[in-house]
Amino acid sequence: MLRAAGVAVEIDPARIDESEVKRSLGAENATTAAIAETLAELKAVAVSRRHPGRLVLGADQMLDCEGMRFDKPADRAAARDQLLRLGGRRHELVSAAVAVRDGERLWHHVDHARLTMRSLSAEFVDAYLDRAGEAALQSVGAYQLAGLGAQLFRKIEGDYSTILGLPLLPLLEFLRGHGVVPR
Repeated sequence: MLRAAGVAVEIDPARIDESEVKRSLGAENATTAAIAETLAELKAVAVSRRHPGRLVLGADQMLDCEGMRFDKPADRAAARDQLLRLGGRRHELVSAAVAVRDGERLWHHVDHARLTMRSLSAEFVDAYLDRAGEAALQSVGAYQLAGLGAQLFRKIEGDYSTILGLPLLPLLEFLRGHGVVPR
């Protein structure tokens, strides 16, 4: 998304144990937003250590459906299960971004989008997964709204970039303020 918006980026995965962070914060009854924000910050700080003096962005997205949190599905069976569980229900996508320099947090933003899936039959889900292929395993909820995933929904409320995983407009405003992109 940043490249498409004209921002030069370098990708450097953080390699943090996200499942342990989620487990630990979940045990403390942290909100989905707090977990996403914490993960985004931990990612940014970890990468910042390898790139002194540079502005580093960490981001994370989580899906919450009636208090149940979903991760990217590990395989087709998990994707099928997620879609069948989300079918006919409303869920929330929480996207968080944190910018740091030299380990110091400079900016953060958390945004929420609410999506309501239509009722889904097992036959439809199987056909959807056949067509979506590996792409279904690349996002929480097992869908990508920019493509075939649009077929799954009845109603969508929220910013499109937040749904895709990054609160882009607030981030661009921050980057303009730091001279990364022109005003």
